[in-house]
Amino acid sequence: MEEKLTNGEAPALSSQKPQAEQANTDAQTQTKKHRNYYHRYNNFNAKKPQTADAVETVNAEKTTQKRTVRRPRQRVLANQQNDATKGDVNNRNLNSKINLNAKPRMHGKNTLRIMFLGGVGEIGKNMMALEYGKDIIIIDCGATFPYGDDMPGIDLVVPDITYLVQNKDRIRGMLITHGHEDHIGAIPYVIGDINCPIYGSRLALALIQNKLKEFPKLKAKLITVKPRDIVNLGAFSVEFINVCHSIAGSFAMAIKCPAGMMVHTGDFKIDYTPINNNYTDLERFAELGKQGVMLLTSESTNVEREGHSMSERKVGATLDELFAKYSDDRIFVATFASNVYRLQQLLDLAEKYHRKVAFTGRSMVNVTETAYKIGEIKFNRDNFIDIDRLNNFPDNEILVISTGSQGEPMSALTRMANDDFQKIKLGEHDCIIISASPIPGNEKMVNNVINRLYEHNCHIIYNDLADVHASGHAYREELKLIHNLVKPKFFMPVHGEFRHQKLHKDLAMSMGEQERNIVLPQIGDVIEVSRNGIKKAGTIPAGQRYVDGLGYGDPESIVLRDRKQLSEDGVAVVVLGLNSVTGEITSGPDIISRGLIYSNEAEDLIKEAKQTIVDSINSQPEKQTDFSIVKNDVKRVLGNFLYRKIKRRPMILTIVIEN
Repeated sequence: MEEKLTNGEAPALSSQKPQAEQANTDAQTQTKKHRNYYHRYNNFNAKKPQTADAVETVNAEKTTQKRTVRRPRQRVLANQQNDATKGDVNNRNLNSKINLNAKPRMHGKNTLRIMFLGGVGEIGKNMMALEYGKDIIIIDCGATFPYGDDMPGIDLVVPDITYLVQNKDRIRGMLITHGHEDHIGAIPYVIGDINCPIYGSRLALALIQNKLKEFPKLKAKLITVKPRDIVNLGAFSVEFINVCHSIAGSFAMAIKCPAGMMVHTGDFKIDYTPINNNYTDLERFAELGKQGVMLLTSESTNVEREGHSMSERKVGATLDELFAKYSDDRIFVATFASNVYRLQQLLDLAEKYHRKVAFTGRSMVNVTETAYKIGEIKFNRDNFIDIDRLNNFPDNEILVISTGSQGEPMSALTRMANDDFQKIKLGEHDCIIISASPIPGNEKMVNNVINRLYEHNCHIIYNDLADVHASGHAYREELKLIHNLVKPKFFMPVHGEFRHQKLHKDLAMSMGEQERNIVLPQIGDVIEVSRNGIKKAGTIPAGQRYVDGLGYGDPESIVLRDRKQLSEDGVAVVVLGLNSVTGEITSGPDIISRGLIYSNEAEDLIKEAKQTIVDSINSQPEKQTDFSIVKNDVKRVLGNFLYRKIKRRPMILTIVIEN
């Protein structure tokens, strides 16, 4: 029986074979429903002998046939029951041309609609929805971290799913390419609103399950799939294809519907010497290309880089050399917690060089434990020590694996660099290896950490000095290979900023693909594709929603504007007593300011500001007893005064005490 990870009442797979008679009946029904599709296109069962073997899910009464091929493929039936909780979605419409309340209708008998909720025009927040007739499937559900200075206090940015909530009864399932945050990070914040089954690899679902533990009221159906498994979801048939990436359990997908076949690469690279022999299934890409691919959507992250990406084994060889070179020192390695192949190589080196291993960072501990439980990482538990016991061992017997490769302010490595980690004090007998490259936008933070580490006289090794990191994303020659194998009629570059998408378009055209057959999608776009063509066909509500502590809401919130104003210009609080009958001032005004002016300048300025408020109130021909009007007047007068004097517009709060 195939192992399943569940949170709540997830459907499980059964290895029992249904009766041949029932299987044949179901097969006939399915063939009748999509006879035109099966006659006109090569499907997953075309020209293949069929058997009555099937895989069932709990709560699903339908069965489907399992074909006999060189490598067995399983079909997994979706549980299509949706018990989603109703949530209040408060999002903006970005010039939506789609009536959310209208009944579902066919947009052309053989037309596939693709809607982008994230992951285009940006790196992160990956999420797209595919729609055929009355059926919708979702690919990935990622988050991104706040960027720029306009998101003060925001913890996470997730996609706007207004359209999906409005059509939740049509959603047949969510398909996960792999377990990175930019592909699964938003699931805890959206699954309660759409409540559909989630399909993914063992590691991806285990990481999702860890996230859901922090939300005990959420129940999700988690269904494990393996390479070459096929899932039937309404009009869609989805095959999972193994690809190599920086995390185990990564998939591309071949998606079939009556409109034709779509191939989505997910995040991938082509590593000819991968760890754990986790090869990209180029054979299957070639087979699909021969069948005929209507549409290819491919990641574009490293389209700017010529040649081929470096093998992960090369990183392992470099790390081995460094372990030998700094054999007398304590060794610290900062890397991505999700890169289980990198972790495996480090654990193997620790055993080779007889070093005890200590982990720092919550995510590092969680991912390692999760990967170990499902067999993605193998190690000797006796080789692990608590971070508190480092001083019990000589320097040459210590390996510390840490978070903080991106210079995160509260990460373990940053705290060490700032001498703010009580358990570890760095010195000249420490070797620090930063086994990662900065994510765009993090360069300054990473450089600051490196500079601080140098101040401790440590030995510092990073990617500019040695091959201590290999990207998990395909370079140009690898992208070309996928295009050559798949031979798509239409193409959309995804998973990249606009420049990456544009360069990927140029790459495809250099290989003979026609410009009219290539679309550069943006967030909110609805793309319609059929055998006859591909086009943008409107927009849906789209954008981003913010996770702020325990809050989850609209990006237009006035809270963010106020935070930004407070961070830039400070705050002034005016306390004023008024007679409720005459409107005359009975006390004050008193002004309290924070983040506005230097203390040595405050006294004279505050005195003048008080007098300005008094003069304004007293100059009124009729005294106001409507305190809301008084508050607005004080805010206006004081705001104008402060801008005239110090060129600042602080947040002004007025408190009127009735006497």
